[in-house]
Amino acid sequence: MQIQSIKTLVTLGAVLTLALASGCADNDPAARATYTVTVANATNGQPLAPVAVVLHRTGYTPWQLGMAAGSGLEMLAEGGDPTAFLTDAAGHASVVDMNAGTGLILPGASEAVTVSGSGALRLSLATMLGATNDGFAGLDGVAVDGLAVGESAVFLAPVFDAGTEANTETAATVPALTGTGFDPAREAHDKVLIHRGVVTAADGLATSGLGEAHRFLGLGAVVTVRRDA
Repeated sequence: MQIQSIKTLVTLGAVLTLALASGCADNDPAARATYTVTVANATNGQPLAPVAVVLHRTGYTPWQLGMAAGSGLEMLAEGGDPTAFLTDAAGHASVVDMNAGTGLILPGASEAVTVSGSGALRLSLATMLGATNDGFAGLDGVAVDGLAVGESAVFLAPVFDAGTEANTETAATVPALTGTGFDPAREAHDKVLIHRGVVTAADGLATSGLGEAHRFLGLGAVVTVRRDA
């Protein structure tokens, strides 16, 4: 019985050691991790443009409140094209990986993209609210490296004003109303702020092409990050 008991303890110890080793590997900063990033449109009537997702280490910042937006963010926030935003990110030493969505994310819908890398990883993303002049929903450097394989984290993406275009809401200047997208001219205040929301014609802005369905209350998207490997 003593021999059998010792064998049982040794076996249990080996299983426990393997389990602990597996758990450590899940959170090993040197291990390469793969993440699925799912962006769900949380607005009532705002189409979200193709999302730009950047996986990076500390040192990269896609925007700063109270500071002027970069040219790539300006193009994304005014016209919905993530290309220049990702090109700017690609030139930064702290950026590990990036990806972009393939199309519009309509209210109630979602899209998933995948990124991977190793180290102390953070995630940033941005997507234009199509029925605005230069509004975008985004995340700035949320930590994802603590996730074990199979775990998920949920983040709420607030809506920002890029500050690069006046919020006239006219049909001629809002992409979702077939208006002009990116315009190189910049608005006077020219700094990123939390978006105050749209006004609409119903609320007194007679020249606005927007309606009640285009309103939003601070939140643009719900982002779920799942570590797959």
